[in-house]
Amino acid sequence: MTRQPLDQRTQATVTIAWVIIANKPFYPLYVWWLIGSGVRTSTATLASIPFLLVIPLVAGRSSFFARFALPLFGTLDTVFETIIFGKASGTLLFLAPCMALVLVSLYGREKWWQRGLACFILACFVVSWKTMGDPLFPWDSDQLTALLNINAFAVASLMTFIAIRYAGATADT
Repeated sequence: MTRQPLDQRTQATVTIAWVIIANKPFYPLYVWWLIGSGVRTSTATLASIPFLLVIPLVAGRSSFFARFALPLFGTLDTVFETIIFGKASGTLLFLAPCMALVLVSLYGREKWWQRGLACFILACFVVSWKTMGDPLFPWDSDQLTALLNINAFAVASLMTFIAIRYAGATADT
């Protein structure tokens, strides 16, 4: 399979993937700086970097895969991080940018993939919300509040960046 020039939505997807990849290593530092404990546990969030790296690496060969994989991998990463940090940490808020990516990344001809992925994200939210037990690290209530603040700010920033980056991307192809 030959490498194709990237369409506007795939270019935007690759940009978002790189921004997430570049920010992942800072998360344990935020935890260290703002919370002071649980840093070792928070390094588990780096496990998703190899999966996210696949997106820009294959985008030229399969734009659909790249555009579909980012919200899919983001959803799986969000569920994983909710297992680590617990529901009260606000990590499930990251499903909002995942859903936004489903809205803006896929084309009209891919509507069934879009619908399926949207339903998958909702199912992951419902299952996580109903079944998540205690986090892996014993965070106290002040630490959970700090995590919620970190995550809420990160989600708002990511949603803003998604909106800015996808603005003007080709409507349909």
